Amino acid sequence: MLPALKKELTDNIDKRQAENLQRFFKTGKGEYGEGDIFLGVRVPVMKNIAKKYINLGFSDIQELLKSKYHEERMVALSILVHKFRKADEKERKKIYDLYLKNTKYINNWDLVDSSSYKIVGAYLDGKDKSILEKLAKSKSIWEKRIAMISTFYFINKESSKEAIKIAEMLVYEKHDLIQKAVGWMLREVGKRCNQETEEKFLMKYYKTMPRTMLRYSIERFSEEKRKFYMNKS
Repeated sequence: MLPALKKELTDNIDKRQAENLQRFFKTGKGEYGEGDIFLGVRVPVMKNIAKKYINLGFSDIQELLKSKYHEERMVALSILVHKFRKADEKERKKIYDLYLKNTKYINNWDLVDSSSYKIVGAYLDGKDKSILEKLAKSKSIWEKRIAMISTFYFINKESSKEAIKIAEMLVYEKHDLIQKAVGWMLREVGKRCNQETEEKFLMKYYKTMPRTMLRYSIERFSEEKRKFYMNKS
């Protein structure tokens, strides 16, 4: 089954698309995606392949996750998301554990954003969530981003507690991918939970938090309110 899956991916290679993706996902020396290799397979194709191979075994999924090709890792994560939705609690735990043991391969923002809240966030619903704090303290920007984006699951259930807690841990992070993730989740707290909760956070930090984070968090505000928050004085 795994060879057939890989063949479907290689049959859909687009070299020009690969070149564009290499630039878009910052794969150059010293950039956040340094060394990542793209085949150039488009997202709808990957989604269809993931659905087709939902019964792929965990050992094969593990192999895909370790692939040097970005699209193979993306398909592996998409399969895990599909499996998780249909799984019982025992298999969900297995998927969750597999995910956290392989975070070093979940190493670009699209890989994190398409999977973390659907697996980590969903699994932690009703359980101890201290793992999110542990991830937020990691030296890995990807584990930090997993911690922040995982809270989107709870935000979608109109609960902002975990998002605010992780946002406070990451509020002074220097990497723009973390700043953007925090700002995005704060914006979603205001949109889906309570704008007062978001603004309470902003009133505490807006003068000192990174500008990128702040800009992302206030995108939905009125022009007047955006000007207020962007003015440090």
